[in-house]
Amino acid sequence: MDFDPVVLARIQFAANISFHILFPTITIGLAWILFFFRLRYTRTADEAWEYAYNFWVKIFALTFALGVVSGITMSFQFGTNWPGFMERVGNIAGPLLGYEVLTAFFLEASFLGIMLFGKQRVSNRVHLLASFLVAFGTSLSAFWILALNSWMQTPAGFVLEDGQFFAQSWSQIIFNPSFPYRLLHMLLASVLTSAFLIAGVSAWRTRRGVDGPATAKVMRVGVILAAVCIPLQVLVGDLHGLNTLEHQPQKIAAMEAIWETGEGAPFTIIGLPDEETRTTRLALEVPYAASLILTHELRGEVRGLDSFETHPPVLPLFLFFRVMLVTAGLMLLVSWCGAFNYWRGREPGPRLLAALSFMTFSGWVATLSGWYVTEIGRQPWIVQGLVGTAEVAADHPSATIAGTLFGYIGLYIFLLYSYVHALRYLSTKPARSLAMLPQRRSRDAQGLS
Repeated sequence: MDFDPVVLARIQFAANISFHILFPTITIGLAWILFFFRLRYTRTADEAWEYAYNFWVKIFALTFALGVVSGITMSFQFGTNWPGFMERVGNIAGPLLGYEVLTAFFLEASFLGIMLFGKQRVSNRVHLLASFLVAFGTSLSAFWILALNSWMQTPAGFVLEDGQFFAQSWSQIIFNPSFPYRLLHMLLASVLTSAFLIAGVSAWRTRRGVDGPATAKVMRVGVILAAVCIPLQVLVGDLHGLNTLEHQPQKIAAMEAIWETGEGAPFTIIGLPDEETRTTRLALEVPYAASLILTHELRGEVRGLDSFETHPPVLPLFLFFRVMLVTAGLMLLVSWCGAFNYWRGREPGPRLLAALSFMTFSGWVATLSGWYVTEIGRQPWIVQGLVGTAEVAADHPSATIAGTLFGYIGLYIFLLYSYVHALRYLSTKPARSLAMLPQRRSRDAQGLS
């Protein structure tokens, strides 16, 4: 690839969104887990759940802060690097982004203060309500962002006048053909990311001997939640794939490196796609498997890349899709082994603890891989089939974009290192006993009744 301004702008946006998506992926799922901890404490008065909440709400606040900062930086690029996008699509993108801020972000920001600082100032029921509203706000934020992104993948409900998009039906814009599948897929990805994070950190604390009074409970919640959600994610992923096959068949053809249209297409487990020769070198294939997965028929016809005038780059889609599949397979294996262990009435052994520790950030790997497949798979379009990416890029010198790109990358590496280091620091602090937990005021006790 030539590093012209458009390519550099794409790389810069990819760097920004890759860093940003790490944190909402955690906060969406972790917010609901915190609400569960709070609910368990309210119902049982077990101080261990209070300890779990106190520990993980600090990590939630840190993650939320980084998500807000990186999100603001990312939004600036609509004006700096992609001004044509808002000129063409602003009548649709602007309101959707505005709804996200007005309905979701303000809700999260308002009640997060009560979550963090209100335990000694409000009743337990009010604090529980605040936890629920923050969790609801994080999911509502995902709703609006994915509504816009899904519309860019499968546009609907609009009219074009003088090259600009105008809303004709907001219900069709929001609930466009790919939106339900992509929303469920992302919400489940967030829950799985958070489940493996809390299970992995808890396993690591257990191995280091700094586990607190609720570490075993938190690890159990993470393992069971992951074991339940990963099969659901596989099912939703299959439905999402079928939807993509219907509306973006060129993306599927690139993901599977299917060069020619035909029946009984094999599934390539691994290989090196070569667009120049239109072959996949060193391919390890399972006969008929791609047709069976995509059409649910052994000899179903699957369109190949030869059917399309333009298509996304094959190699990155092919590789990232398989990284996502392998990561999901490992998540399924580890979570089910852990769930089976609990079902047998056993505590996790050294091998399972090591596996959970290793998989702490596996959700990040799977989410980023899936996101790359989704976004690269839309190229060369920014709005599928209607607006080309190169059409809306700013005419900046390459040196200007390259300078800011390296600045962003350096800053993001530092912030990511700081985040992981802070997480490690919090996880290695000596555990407090239940007796050292702060006593709640008498009205909190009344709120439990």
